[in-house]
Amino acid sequence: MWFSWMLLLASLAMPTTSSKTREWAHHGAAMFADLTPKEMNAVRDYLHSCSELGLTSARDKSLKKNSILLMELHVPRKHEALRALDRGQAKPSRQARVVVQFGNQAVPNVTEYVVSPLPFPKSYQVKTFKGERPIRFESRPISIVEYEHLNKVLEKVGAKANKILQESTGFTYGNCSNRCLTFSDIAPRGLAPEERRTWIMLQKFVEGYFIHPVGFEVLVNHKDLDHEKWTVDKVWYNGQYFDSVEELVEKYEKGTINKLKLPEHDEEDLFSTYIPRGHMNTQTNIHGAKLVEPQGRRFQVDGNFVEYAGWSFAYRVRSSAGLQIFDLRFNGERIAYEIALQEAIAFYSGDTPAAMQTKYIDAGWAMGTSDYELSPGIDCPEVAHFVDLYHYYDTDKPVRYRNALCIFEMTTALPLRRHFNSNFQGGFNFYGGLENHVLVIRTTSTVYNYDYIWDFVFYQNGVMESRVSATGYIHATFFTENGLNYGTRVYNYVLGNLHTHLIHYKVDLDIA
Repeated sequence: MWFSWMLLLASLAMPTTSSKTREWAHHGAAMFADLTPKEMNAVRDYLHSCSELGLTSARDKSLKKNSILLMELHVPRKHEALRALDRGQAKPSRQARVVVQFGNQAVPNVTEYVVSPLPFPKSYQVKTFKGERPIRFESRPISIVEYEHLNKVLEKVGAKANKILQESTGFTYGNCSNRCLTFSDIAPRGLAPEERRTWIMLQKFVEGYFIHPVGFEVLVNHKDLDHEKWTVDKVWYNGQYFDSVEELVEKYEKGTINKLKLPEHDEEDLFSTYIPRGHMNTQTNIHGAKLVEPQGRRFQVDGNFVEYAGWSFAYRVRSSAGLQIFDLRFNGERIAYEIALQEAIAFYSGDTPAAMQTKYIDAGWAMGTSDYELSPGIDCPEVAHFVDLYHYYDTDKPVRYRNALCIFEMTTALPLRRHFNSNFQGGFNFYGGLENHVLVIRTTSTVYNYDYIWDFVFYQNGVMESRVSATGYIHATFFTENGLNYGTRVYNYVLGNLHTHLIHYKVDLDIA
């Protein structure tokens, strides 16, 4: 009798405990929510009111200025967060991480601050790092204003070299109408400390211009904060180096160099377009298979808190990095405190100067802010739950990214488990199977030519998967015979360069 009463009490207590665990997880999820536009504006106004910082607009045309580069959530310390998540205690006050570029002072630098409390900030403190080494100003990310000044340098290059470009490619830079050139810049911007020199390659400005290099690259020295003092240190044309644009023009006119002549550009047969060409075996006037939810959704979303089939977690999309999840639980038990995308890196090889120096570290391009609008039916199913995101990067106000995150349940079209037990007499003893559904939370990052599709996938059996799919365009350079040592010829004057992708996650497991 005593044992029966204990079982009854235990069964009554279990829902209460589970309910409390769920309540605390839901209560704490807001700690990891991205900054709201209201919070971003409050932080901006507060820092601009601090006269000692001397902040001005990020879009001011001068490079010699102090301005906010990036603003995002400063995640609370884990031990403070756990008090709210595991005991239901008060959440720590929200804070913002702010990156400020100080260009208008004796020693220009990049400084990070922690601003608090939100939504009504009244203090800031410098965020220090191990070793307390300062961040060199030359190492700062490139801004829209700096790109505008680089474009003016290239227009000056075009004014001197457009005859060569016209004869070699059929396109010109700057002074053009429908046959214009654009550019791609690479990183790192230098090979030694204190350098800020960027190799820039020209490309035909057509759909998919990433794979239309024209064999013309320039090395621009843009370290000086006075953009009028920027210089072109090297020119690369058709496999040959020159110390200046003037030297190239002089030798081209004298006919003492190997001249380039690309095939005639055919606008009717643009190999880089996404418009389908040729015969299609699939009937395009009939819809393919679609995902449906016959009786509505089986997952719940409340702010940044998600629940599905025993799973619960909080999410954020960090402006500098991308999709991250926190307090991941299955059946009420925490599996991980944090599983967070941190970085995507691509190391390239090549024969042209731009190719051989390309080492992209995408957080330096604010990878998280390149999560543009998702297309229903292509990027995510039409039935998906779409979420708008807000970022504050190289701007003076929060920018809305419409439908930049989606959450949906889908079938994998493969049973999670099944067994057909034959009786070996034309029949069977039994059959058992379990349909396999998963929950997916997805964003994308279009970091220039690449489109990364970031997924976290949650299975009903307690398995969680992180997945990245790469699409978009390759980062291609101009073809040279020696370039075959570093890649594959993908068009008559285009080289697809060998490269390596590295994807970094922070995984903080909290099992048992």
